[in-house]
Amino acid sequence: MSFLNLKDKTFLIAGVANKKSVATFCAQTLIAEGARCLFTVQKEEQISSIEKLFPGSKAIVVDVSSKDSLQKLSHYVSSVSIRLDGFLHSLAFANFENPAPFHGTKREDFLEAAQISSFSLVEMTNALKDSLSEDASIVTISISNTRATSYGYLGPVKAMLDATVPYLAKSLSEFGRIRVNAVGAGPLKTSASAGIPNYIDNYLFAEALTLRKKALETQEVANAVAFLLSERSSGINATTMLVDAGMSCNYFDEKVVAGFTKSEKN
Repeated sequence: MSFLNLKDKTFLIAGVANKKSVATFCAQTLIAEGARCLFTVQKEEQISSIEKLFPGSKAIVVDVSSKDSLQKLSHYVSSVSIRLDGFLHSLAFANFENPAPFHGTKREDFLEAAQISSFSLVEMTNALKDSLSEDASIVTISISNTRATSYGYLGPVKAMLDATVPYLAKSLSEFGRIRVNAVGAGPLKTSASAGIPNYIDNYLFAEALTLRKKALETQEVANAVAFLLSERSSGINATTMLVDAGMSCNYFDEKVVAGFTKSEKN
């Protein structure tokens, strides 16, 4: 038996957009461990990605910005009598088409990002709660440092997500032993992150700050997610697990500092 004991478990995966998505790596890891995955996508055209990446798997459109769509998710899961052992919430969106200083953030942009990237965790949980097993595990994807200004207004939205996790875990504890955790991932090479202004430069800088001098890999985040979704993490609840290859303890890396001071002197 595998250590994680995920064989024949069923998980809902929200957030697969393409082969580089964090959710894609997570689903592949779960399936490799013998689990079954049900997928939700934001748009109809994304279903083709699921069909290519996970042949034979069921995917349904759930636009988390729509109350009606979330209600349909609840009805669908109930109608097919699926018992979920947990679900992954890997949804994030911010409109960076016209970058502006944080104080110039548009209200509608911030509210849209907050709905999709944070509050949707609460609404999806509420839609699925009657189909979750008593020991189900819920995992959401956050970032390693919500105060990193390179994320623009998505940073405060992710901070909101981190703060939501313990409140949701405590609320659900009234109904059973459902756990809620987040993975605070360091910078990753994904298609979604490429849309963040100046992300590549920040990604390379983050790599230099890791203790191993090697960037975090998406598979490493997926490994942490699989662990948190499994029964082996039963003692972990209401927290954000940091997965950043040691970057957060190394902001004053000697070589990075030396390189900066040398360039300043020149």
